[in-house]
Amino acid sequence: MINVDVGQTLGRWLDNPLTSRLTIVLIGLTVIVIVAGLLRRTATRYIRDSGTRYQTRKVISFVGYLITVVFIALVFSDKLGGLTVALGVAGAGVAFALQEVIASVAGWIAVSFGGFYRVGDRIQLGGIKGDVIDIAVLRTTIMQIGEWVDADQYNGRIVRVANSFVFKEPVYNYSGEFPFLWDEITVPLDSNSDFHLARSLIEQVAEEVVGDYARLADTAWQPITRRYLIEKASVQPMVAMTFNIDAIHFTLRYVVDYKVRRSTKDRLYTRILEEIRATDGTVDVAAATLKIDEVPELRMSVQSKSVG
Repeated sequence: MINVDVGQTLGRWLDNPLTSRLTIVLIGLTVIVIVAGLLRRTATRYIRDSGTRYQTRKVISFVGYLITVVFIALVFSDKLGGLTVALGVAGAGVAFALQEVIASVAGWIAVSFGGFYRVGDRIQLGGIKGDVIDIAVLRTTIMQIGEWVDADQYNGRIVRVANSFVFKEPVYNYSGEFPFLWDEITVPLDSNSDFHLARSLIEQVAEEVVGDYARLADTAWQPITRRYLIEKASVQPMVAMTFNIDAIHFTLRYVVDYKVRRSTKDRLYTRILEEIRATDGTVDVAAATLKIDEVPELRMSVQSKSVG
């Protein structure tokens, strides 16, 4: 008797249209979760590049959510027929109110498939410069550099910038297809220095410190010239001299990895100063001078006062 009652209850429960649809939704969601999980594991196992792997997992999750919404809508589609007009009017109002959100979602799609940047890149977006540590559907999370900290050093702030900024402002990518930057240092020397020797010393130090970066940059520049209409740029260190009555100024221009710009500048200055001091005064650093063209005439008058 109990088995018969359970069977009848189960039959009535399954005959209920709402119950049967909920069952279909539950089964469908289970399948979607399992498939999405398997795809994420496959991406983790076979995609070696960490940035591509991270982005693939994000896309799989987003597609899984989208399929879930579409699947539920299809299951209950006949129940939503009477709400079409109301939903259309409400949708127009929601679209107007959430236009920034919609633009951010569109920005996420552009970033994901347009190659603007990826996790790990150093960019400037919406006036914020730093390293990308996360790309979500609405916002890009950046570990900020600069501000009150000199050079390209982290300042400790994590900033979330709306993805819609990719349509509003330029996106500066410091590490995309060409992960090198051109930088310069200026060395002021005494006007009596042997400038031929000075140039030779600076070129020698440049080859020692940044020569490897120049060779790597030259290799990385080749695909750029094939993809874009751009000339073959010189990535070798270059030394230029300017002169005035007070000092000789040598400017060293070189390419460097964007991550080590400050430390490379420190190494260059240190080695150049060591080489200058090793010349025993043949090459010397310029000293600040103060030139006085004319001394004004100084007049003094002394008045004596008698005591009576």
